[in-house]
Amino acid sequence: MGESGTSSGDDQAGSDVVCGGPRSSKAADFVHPVYHRKGAGCTPKELGGSIHLLAGDWLNVDGPLFAVDLHDLALSAFVSAAHDLDLVVLVDGDRLTDFISSLLLSAAQDSKPLYILLHQKTLQAERERERERVVAVPHLLKWLPILLVLSCHFSFSSAARATPSFPIKAVNLGGWLVTEGWIKPSLFDGIPINNDLLDGTHLQFESVTQQMYLSAEDGGGTIIVANRTSASGWETFTLWRITESTFQFKVFDKQFVGLSSQGDGVVAVSTDPGQSETLEIVRNNDDPNRVRIKAPNGFFIQAKTDVLVTADYPGSTSWGDDDPSVFRMTIVATPKLQGEYQVTNGYGPEKAPQVMKEHWSSFIVEDDFSFISQNGLNAVRIPVGWWIASDPNPPKPFVGGSLQALDNAFAWAGKYNIKVIVDLHAAPGSQNGDAHSGTRDGSQEWGQNDSYIDQTVAVIDFLTARYAKDSSLLAIELINEPRAPGVTLDSLKKYYQAGYNTVRKYTSDAYVIMSNRLSADPTELLGFASGFQGSVIDVHYYNLFSNQFNGSTVQQNIDYINNNRAKDLATITRSNGPLTFVGEWVAEWEVKGATKEDYQRFAQAQLNVYGQATFGWAYWTLKNVEDHWSLEWMIKNGSITL
Repeated sequence: MGESGTSSGDDQAGSDVVCGGPRSSKAADFVHPVYHRKGAGCTPKELGGSIHLLAGDWLNVDGPLFAVDLHDLALSAFVSAAHDLDLVVLVDGDRLTDFISSLLLSAAQDSKPLYILLHQKTLQAERERERERVVAVPHLLKWLPILLVLSCHFSFSSAARATPSFPIKAVNLGGWLVTEGWIKPSLFDGIPINNDLLDGTHLQFESVTQQMYLSAEDGGGTIIVANRTSASGWETFTLWRITESTFQFKVFDKQFVGLSSQGDGVVAVSTDPGQSETLEIVRNNDDPNRVRIKAPNGFFIQAKTDVLVTADYPGSTSWGDDDPSVFRMTIVATPKLQGEYQVTNGYGPEKAPQVMKEHWSSFIVEDDFSFISQNGLNAVRIPVGWWIASDPNPPKPFVGGSLQALDNAFAWAGKYNIKVIVDLHAAPGSQNGDAHSGTRDGSQEWGQNDSYIDQTVAVIDFLTARYAKDSSLLAIELINEPRAPGVTLDSLKKYYQAGYNTVRKYTSDAYVIMSNRLSADPTELLGFASGFQGSVIDVHYYNLFSNQFNGSTVQQNIDYINNNRAKDLATITRSNGPLTFVGEWVAEWEVKGATKEDYQRFAQAQLNVYGQATFGWAYWTLKNVEDHWSLEWMIKNGSITL
């Protein structure tokens, strides 16, 4: 083969040559045909190399060849080719345009020549289409009387998606495009009224006259009573916030408190709340936990007796213990929800867009990517919510603008040579009921029907279509932390199959990450995921969130990493299986009074073990008000060395 910028071989005047010019700097993109007169060559601007024209009955090809069926090209069949393979493609002349328009340039990750052999044959009247075939050199002589060998030497360092060194060292950009209040509590400080009564808050109401708790009889589906001496599930009401002071009360069996058909009876029968189920909480100025509940008929709910709760108490009150419309309200001390739904609905449609855009533009900035690149990291995992696919007008209460922030992240990533994992952290219906899933009230509904799965696949389609051509895209994570048993293994596999296929519509070289289910067998996806080229299993390891770590010493935590976690990771890491990714971990624990050196040892133990993951790891998270949860603080404080 000649040097770049030269051409050699016997030309035939008047013949056309088709050169595959990438539409973007990405190897797995579709090729846009660019036509030249034979011998004119492909300019470096178009290909980063030159055309070499050869005629004859043999090819001088260095190294082994990689052969695939053309029908597999759209499925990125030759992504699996080793780097020492050259690609030889045989195509009929009457299919040339069709072929060029669908060819994917992902034959190699480094500078490898691409040999396209064009079988010239006369167009038949009916344009009979033979099946294209790809053959290795020993078979070419059988049926190639005339060969035109087009060898365009691509510089894949500029045209292909550069693969980072594995395993990757990444950091999560948590709390940015998917709100988590514990990461940045101040984000909620500006909610002016009832900022302790956000969506998903659990309340209990004790009648001051009956000295009993309001309760949804039988858990829901019938009347509200006031006959419980202590409060549990049936006596706990989950808020849906409508305005600053009006709410809908969801009971244990998921019905909503409202007025009966008679008008003043209080029941919990509706599963589709409306105006009749919208109640106002009126708080005492001197004691905000002393409340009255105003029904939509204009009267207040009262506990007339332990079994008779009605909405017919008129007018004002002195807030005394003799008023049956007064209740002592308790906010249940369960982990409160402070996610995207709570912050946007809390601020309301007028103020939320301003608050969120300010957060998105300031929490993560370009300097953070510079810091990441200078401190031993080469990738970021960016959690996003399903509503980003509807930007700039997502369903209420979500607001537009996060898509622009993600676009900015890709631009910064490109500038600082950082790879991006787009992580669907919040799925429609919520895959785990946690605040970071975008849930309204802690319910977990994702995967219970096909509509949520279809909607989620559409989000993956949107994200992949948008970023597949960006050389910074490393992987798409189809969903974060689906929780068993609410998400069944069958429904998750169904989604992963559809999601994988969707990603592969747009890119053959982006990895597809499949998160293990929480509270399930960590090996359950290994056989399934092994059937997908470029698949990755994501596991999250924390020495937290479990009673087993309560009381553990510094050394016991470190030993757990070196022994138990190492074994856990080895169990899911198999030579013929998917790559493994510790997508979340942190150098934090339940140890009290630990020294800086203790934290250094704990962090290093995890780096050593998680560095064995074949895809890599990602620390949770870059920024956090809790010091050890902030990798930025850990690095600047010298508590971790990457």
